[in-house]
Amino acid sequence: MPKLDETRPFLPVNIAIVTVSDSRTAADDRSGDILEKMILEDGHKVCARSIVKDDLDRIIATFTSHVNDPDIDVVISTGGTGVTGRDTTPEALKAVMEKEIEGFGELFRWISFAKIGTSTMQSRAIGGVAKGTYLFALPGSPSACKDGWGEILRSQLDNRHRPCNLVELMPRLQEHLS
Repeated sequence: MPKLDETRPFLPVNIAIVTVSDSRTAADDRSGDILEKMILEDGHKVCARSIVKDDLDRIIATFTSHVNDPDIDVVISTGGTGVTGRDTTPEALKAVMEKEIEGFGELFRWISFAKIGTSTMQSRAIGGVAKGTYLFALPGSPSACKDGWGEILRSQLDNRHRPCNLVELMPRLQEHLS
């Protein structure tokens, strides 16, 4: 069973939070607030936070800007992962990412299935990597953000998590560029 290796020092990562929504504002972005609170409580740094309209070009530009920022290790978005006409976050991520982390979406839907049953098939949660930056898109509900962070990302973004974690791979994410 996975565990934390307490002999290793904790390494905080720099995380950007992007809420994709036509209707949310800073005053009522519950999902972004929940993510920020959990990220900070776990010892990481939230180095950017924004709300972007459900517009493919704007979402791509936001992800690209964060990927090009050397101070950002991880981008986590919330919203725009459903199947309606305005939901384009997965397409934006695919336009930016170099590699998809298929297991993230699969694991998210497996966890979600236990809570919402077959409705989880409507989720297009996705993860990937671009220019050494991890990208994760979660659904827009507060519950989905709690599950995505608490059940998956919390441990994978903790370098003490054993047998392996995403943090220890960070130095190797750009090997193909050398």
